[in-house]
Amino acid sequence: MARRTVLTAVAVLAASGGLTAGLLTRGDSSEAAGESPAALTNTAKVTRQTLKDTETADGELAYGTTTTATSRAAGTLTWLPESGEQVGRGETLYRVNNLPTTLFYGALPAYRRLAEDSEGADVLQLERNLKALGYKGFTVDDTFTSATAEAVEEWQEDRGLPETGVVELGQVVFAPSAVRVDSLEAAVSDPVAPGQKVLSYTGTTKAVTVSLEAADQRLAKKGATVSVTLPDDTTVAGKVSEVSTVIVPAASPDQDPTTEVSVVIALGNQKAVAAYALASVDVTFTAAERKGVLTVPVSALLALQEGGFGVEVAGTPKYRPVKTGLFAAGRVEVSGAGIVEGLAVAVPK
Repeated sequence: MARRTVLTAVAVLAASGGLTAGLLTRGDSSEAAGESPAALTNTAKVTRQTLKDTETADGELAYGTTTTATSRAAGTLTWLPESGEQVGRGETLYRVNNLPTTLFYGALPAYRRLAEDSEGADVLQLERNLKALGYKGFTVDDTFTSATAEAVEEWQEDRGLPETGVVELGQVVFAPSAVRVDSLEAAVSDPVAPGQKVLSYTGTTKAVTVSLEAADQRLAKKGATVSVTLPDDTTVAGKVSEVSTVIVPAASPDQDPTTEVSVVIALGNQKAVAAYALASVDVTFTAAERKGVLTVPVSALLALQEGGFGVEVAGTPKYRPVKTGLFAAGRVEVSGAGIVEGLAVAVPK
């Protein structure tokens, strides 16, 4: 019977998780060196473990995405909050002509006046806020009825607004939750017109923002859990809350714009980051995870002459074919006949 030829794979785990192999003949190399194959190998055991393919990126700890509030009415700014001040539901975000613009909670921006017979998601947002503030006598749905108008009149009376029962553009600003004033874009006594910037705001909880290259978008899956390493080397858990694509303008006319993926990571443990106003952090993403799988060092893989990969059973001339799975942290998931936990396999010295 012809001697079975076994080729040793010099394996490199690429960023994509693939395997690039430069092939050497283990038997040939030992003969050239004047040593036996056994003298050129160590052993490692097949182990059962959780294998994670992780990548780490730079992140910035702050208050998350910044949003700009623009005036929807013409007039004069008569009051502004201070930078860093927090504004909650039903509170004043700024004043034009001494009339308050009130913060309500909702994902849909205010884009039209709301009056009796208006229908839509913005009506539902409005009614939810009125109910949360204690106003009654109407049904919370997507239809602005006469009962809604009466509740609006009560709210307008309490806020010092004209009691019209109609919510004009400029009377409310919708944000997902309470906000923190990040910076002021205008000053008290400035004239303002519709569309003019007044201030910018963020959420009130700290979050981490990461910019990834477009090729790494696979890491940024909404709802995925990540690990955030703080400047003092402690780690906190985070969850991907927002993923968006950003076009970065070219730095010069002879360059093309680039595409980045902006990732916002919510942090559940706000106490752990309370000491940091702004900070650079490391964010570890888990691209793939396999729990309780059998693994060997990548260097234990052999490229078999008949195709595929195998491992050499330590101390014997036997080779067992394996099916490979996830590559991570210098190890590879393997399975196949005779591949069991604790099996000793040969690895190059």
